[in-house]
Amino acid sequence: MERQETAILITTIILVMIIVIMISLFLIFQKRKNTLLLQQKEDQQRFEKSIAETQIEIREETLRNISWELHDNIGQLLTLAKIQVSVAQNDPNKLQEVTDTITKSLVELRSLSKLINPDAIKSLNLTEAITMEIERFNRLQFIKATITSNEEVEVLDDKVEIIIFRILQEFFTNTIKHSKASNLDVNVVYDEEKLVIHAKDNGVGFNMNGSNTKQGIGLCNIQNRGKLINANVILESEEGKGTAMTLTYYYNKKSLTSLENEVD
Repeated sequence: MERQETAILITTIILVMIIVIMISLFLIFQKRKNTLLLQQKEDQQRFEKSIAETQIEIREETLRNISWELHDNIGQLLTLAKIQVSVAQNDPNKLQEVTDTITKSLVELRSLSKLINPDAIKSLNLTEAITMEIERFNRLQFIKATITSNEEVEVLDDKVEIIIFRILQEFFTNTIKHSKASNLDVNVVYDEEKLVIHAKDNGVGFNMNGSNTKQGIGLCNIQNRGKLINANVILESEEGKGTAMTLTYYYNKKSLTSLENEVD
């Protein structure tokens, strides 16, 4: 009888211990889950904030582009047309030159309207948006720029495209403002697994290990934006040999745009 009571007591203690352990594990699991969910929420909030800031930067860059085009391109064409009109008053044979200049001005205005119209921008895919930038550089004679690409095989998330486009904009801005380059080449390649974009200028380059430089700040911005979408961004530069950037984005690699609950 005593043995039976002892066995029941031991069994009861074991069951209680098992229940306590299970409750403890459940509480630890819930705490870990809540911590993970909170971290994911904070990451998503940071990502959304960064997206908003990036959209503002792109909008500001677009406004700067419009200002440049109005002043440096369309403004000069209209000034030339005004001069030609004055000349044509005494020489009617010059009227064709006036017509040609005004026609060119209209073409430039139509190109500029694409930058102004947000619906037109939204309808572009990433390659088309990059191509528009390249065409603008050539039109304004900022630099001789080229772009090569294959057909898009993967539709990217809009937010991913915004980040990638802004990364390229920063690289282009550094090239035009600081590199003293005469050529800029961009290659966009989509394959079944990833997108690879390679951009290279033939500018003066800079010391990658240098500090307190505008290039260093730009490099930091580019790297930070790449991390937001888990894109691999490699920058290479050497004094006198130009600067190159290679951006690799894997379609199936989890990014902050597709945060999911890892624990049910």
